[in-house]
Amino acid sequence: MPITNQQVAGHSFLRQMYDDSYFPDHVVDQGRAVLLRLCERIEAEQPSDRVTLYGLTQAATEEFNLLDGEFVAAGSGIETVAREWICDEFCFVASAYGFADADAEELTVGRDW
Repeated sequence: MPITNQQVAGHSFLRQMYDDSYFPDHVVDQGRAVLLRLCERIEAEQPSDRVTLYGLTQAATEEFNLLDGEFVAAGSGIETVAREWICDEFCFVASAYGFADADAEELTVGRDW
């Protein structure tokens, strides 16, 4: 399903991670795919409130929890700076879909990175 939100469609997800050689591109690609799937789910399910949105972001957070193992296996990891960059992307997504008031911590609650 193609992304219809123009703000999201034109966004370069995880750009900072691609720009930093510490993070292998093939693993960052997987993180980008997680975020795009989240956007697709938001467009398909059209959450009407933050609680419903948080349910969708929790599923994406769990995918990032698993992805951290991929980063570690590749000699990298989701550390402090990457954690902030990823959380910023979750906030961007929430804002792009009309939830600018979403709580950053709630968007990624349950993260173990």
